[in-house]
Amino acid sequence: MPFTRVELCVFSILDGELQVLQARREGEPFRGRWALPGGVLRIDLDADLVAACQRVARERLGTELPGVELQTAVGAKDRDPRAPWALSIVFRSAVLAGQVPVTPGKRVSDLRWTPATQAMADKRLAFDHSQIISLALKSLRAEVSDLRFAPGLLEEPFTLGELQATSEAVLGRELDKASFRRKIDVAAVVEPVEGAMRTGAFRPARLYQVVRTGSP
Repeated sequence: MPFTRVELCVFSILDGELQVLQARREGEPFRGRWALPGGVLRIDLDADLVAACQRVARERLGTELPGVELQTAVGAKDRDPRAPWALSIVFRSAVLAGQVPVTPGKRVSDLRWTPATQAMADKRLAFDHSQIISLALKSLRAEVSDLRFAPGLLEEPFTLGELQATSEAVLGRELDKASFRRKIDVAAVVEPVEGAMRTGAFRPARLYQVVRTGSP
C-alpha cells in the first residue's frame, strides 16, 4: 500500500500579493527545509479525508481551516525517501489576512507566508511541494479567470474595486477596469447588498457580495 499523506495548500492575499503558507520541517526527512504543512493519513484517527485535513491543520497550524477543497492527488515512486511509493492528498484553502491565526505545531519549527509565484519556483522546498503549489495556483487562477471566487479570498461585502484588486493579486497581472466590470455584469456573479455603501475620501461606493449557487 502507498505511504499516504495529506498536504495543505493555504493561500492568502497579503500586502496586495497572493501568498502561500509554508512550514519549516522539524524532523527528517528534509529537516529544516520549508514545505507545505502536512501529515500522514491515520486510519485510526481520520473518519474521512476532510477529517484528516482538519486534524493535520490542528496539529501543524494550531487551527482548523475554513472552506477546504480537495485540490488534487499526487502519487509516484521516489516522492518520499521513507517509502518506495508515496501518495499525497492535497487540500486547498483561502483565508483572509490575519483572520485565521496560525502557530507552529507538531513537527513544525516555524511558519511563513511566501509569494505563491516565488514558492512554486523554489526547488529547495522539501519533496515535490513546489510542483504541488504550482498545480494549486494554476487551478485557483483558472477559477478567478472564470469569475469564480472561493470563500476566503476577500471579505464580504466588498466594492468592485476591491474585487478587481483581489483578482489581480491572484492572476499576477493588471486588469482593464471597464472590461472587468463588463464581464462581472454579464456573468452576474455578484449582487449588490441592499442599502450598503462605503464612504471615504471619494464618492461613496456600492457594496457587493458573491452570488453563491447551490445553496438550499
